Amino acid sequence: MVQAIVAPRQVLVGAGSIARLGALLGQFGFSRPLVVTDPWMVSSGTIEKCLAPLRAAGITPVVFHETVPDPTDTVIEAGVAALRAGDFDVLLGFGGGSPMDTAKAMAILAAAPAGAKMRDFKVPVAADRGALPVICVPTTAGTGSEATRFTVITDTETDEKMLIAGLGALPLAAVVDHDLTFTLPRRITADTGIDSLTHALEAFVSQRANPVSDMYAREAMRLISPNLRPVYADGGNAAAREAMMLGATLAGLAFSNASVALVHGMSRPIGAHFHVPHGLSNAMLLPAVTRFSLDAALPRYAEAARCMGCAAAGDADQVAGAKLLEELRALNAELEVPTPAAWGIAEDRWNGLLPTMAAQALASGSPGNNPRVPQAEQIMALYAEAYRGG
Repeated sequence: MVQAIVAPRQVLVGAGSIARLGALLGQFGFSRPLVVTDPWMVSSGTIEKCLAPLRAAGITPVVFHETVPDPTDTVIEAGVAALRAGDFDVLLGFGGGSPMDTAKAMAILAAAPAGAKMRDFKVPVAADRGALPVICVPTTAGTGSEATRFTVITDTETDEKMLIAGLGALPLAAVVDHDLTFTLPRRITADTGIDSLTHALEAFVSQRANPVSDMYAREAMRLISPNLRPVYADGGNAAAREAMMLGATLAGLAFSNASVALVHGMSRPIGAHFHVPHGLSNAMLLPAVTRFSLDAALPRYAEAARCMGCAAAGDADQVAGAKLLEELRALNAELEVPTPAAWGIAEDRWNGLLPTMAAQALASGSPGNNPRVPQAEQIMALYAEAYRGG
C-alpha cells in the first residue's frame, strides 16, 4: 500500500531558534511577510519576539492581529482583504493554534476565485492550493498546527467548526522554540498539553494509521505523558517545557499523516456552540470516548498505555487498557479539567444541541477514522456521559 507522507520542508527546533526566523525567511527568498497573530500577542509585547529577528535581518513586517479564539470565516475574510491590500510573499502565523490556523485558511481562501467562502473548502474537499506559503511559529505546546495539513474554521452562519484539509494548509516551514512557552498560564499549559496527547493517541489508534505516523505518535506519547504533570506544576521546568514542545510537534506530524478520530470529531461542536477551548473539550471527552473505543483496538490502546508509561511492558493488553482508562481519568482530575456541567454549560441547552452536535461530528469525517465507528445515537450518548464526567 502506498502511503503519502507530508511534513514541512524545514523545522527549526530548540531553545532560541526564534532568533533565526529572519534567516529562515531569507533562505527561502522571502522579504515581505504578513505576520498573523492575535490582539494579546500585540498588547503584551510578545509579538516583538517574532518581529525583532525579522527587523534584524532587514525585513519590515506588517502585522494582522485580528485573530480570535476558534477563528471564524469572517476573520479569515478580513485577513484575506489585508493580504490583498499589500504586497506580501509569505504568511507568518505566530501564536497558538488560532493564529496559525488563521494564516493557513487565509492562504487557502486567497487562492480561490472571488466570492468563494471557507465552507467551500471543508472536508471532503481537498484544499490543496494556497496563494502564499505559510511559516508557523507556535507559542503553545499543543495544537501541532505548525506541522499539519489541517486548519479548523468556524462558520458564523451555522456555528459549525469546519475541518479543512489539504496541502494548502501545510506550512512550508516552522520554528519550534520552547522558550516561547515559559509564560503560558497553567490552564493553557494543561489544555494544550492534553490536546497534543489526544493527537498522538488518536493518530495511533486511527484506522488510517501507518508505520510513519506510528513512529511519530509513539515518540510523542513518550515525551508528553511523563512531562504533562510536571510542566503543569512548574511552568519554569525547562526540561518539561522542551519535551512538551517537541512532543506537540511530533503529535502534529502523527495526526497530519493518520488523521484524528472520534474525540476531535465530537470536540469541535463543543467549541463551536459553547466556546470551550479546544484542548479542554478534548480532555472532557477523552476518557468516555476511549472507554467506548477500547475493545475495538485493544492491542493498540495497550501499546499506547505502555508508551505513556502508565502500563508496564509485561502487562497483558486487557490490564494495560484498564490502566490507560484509569490514567486518563486521573490526568483530568490532577489537571483540574472541569466537566461541561462544571464549566457552566446549562444541561437543557447541552441536551437540546445533542442531535446537532452529533450530526456535525459525523459530517467532519473524523469519527470514521475511529477504531469503533459510532452512529449518531451513540455519539449523543457519549456527549450525555461526558456532561457530568463519565
